[in-house]
Amino acid sequence: MENQPAALYEIVPGVHAWVQPDGTWWVNNAGAVTGADGTVVIDTCATEERTRRFLGALAAATGDAPIRAAVNTHQHGDHTYGNSLLPEQAVIVGHESVRAGVLADFVIDGCPPFWSPVPDWGAVTRRPPSLVFRTELTLYSGGRRIDLLHPGHTAHTTGDVVAWLPAERVLFTGDLLFHGLTPLILMGSAEGALRSLDWLAGFGADHIVPGHGPLASAADLPGILADHERYYRFVLDTGRAGIEQGLSPLDAARRADLRDFDGWADAERLVLNLHRVYADAAGTEVDLAAAFTDAVTWNRGPFPTSV
Repeated sequence: MENQPAALYEIVPGVHAWVQPDGTWWVNNAGAVTGADGTVVIDTCATEERTRRFLGALAAATGDAPIRAAVNTHQHGDHTYGNSLLPEQAVIVGHESVRAGVLADFVIDGCPPFWSPVPDWGAVTRRPPSLVFRTELTLYSGGRRIDLLHPGHTAHTTGDVVAWLPAERVLFTGDLLFHGLTPLILMGSAEGALRSLDWLAGFGADHIVPGHGPLASAADLPGILADHERYYRFVLDTGRAGIEQGLSPLDAARRADLRDFDGWADAERLVLNLHRVYADAAGTEVDLAAAFTDAVTWNRGPFPTSV
């Protein structure tokens, strides 16, 4: 996927996925569901440039159908910063914790130098969801039903939401799935992310749009879920062993064997994920600055991004 341009794919008539290779830091997937009365967008992008490219492609594909609403699958900026570029009349929908997270996000004001190049967000501003829910909400785009569902526990974040189209069997997972690259649970829970896998399998989706990485089919999903399970168990085992041995998260990561995950981008996320395991074990909050500093140290430099 690397060096390929972002592209809009029509999964089934009127349902689109915006896939941005190579799916790594700040480079997400998004989508849209268009019915007779307009479009519901599923996530936006990190920067003004990327979001405008997505919206331009969507307008061309839908005959400039009006955007009536947008769903944020969670709070992270790669999925929310472009909210402010949507039409003013569009309603932004998300889990109740996503609204609080977007309002508290300081990275939109200037990205820390943990990435290279440091992303330039462009002309984006905070625009949190104005319609929030706790467990589930159903939207309609024309006659198309879109069920927005929370897994009932913390996973990638506290406010993860999937968008499920039961008639079309299309599932937008947000960052509950990273297809072919290292998952991130720094602001979530390793055990919760592990629990979410059976929940995702239970939808019986024919078409899967992950938060990052290539689109997937029903035939692909068991392998993707198995890969996630192996990784989350690896993180938990590494973290628990490191705590028992009195190691820091950084030292535990340095001793870990990542050979089972060769080829996955963003391996440095192991350090961030271990900080989460350590914090959960201690009943404390993650020190984000310390976690990212350790991950940069492990990586021997800033993390690459194509933003």
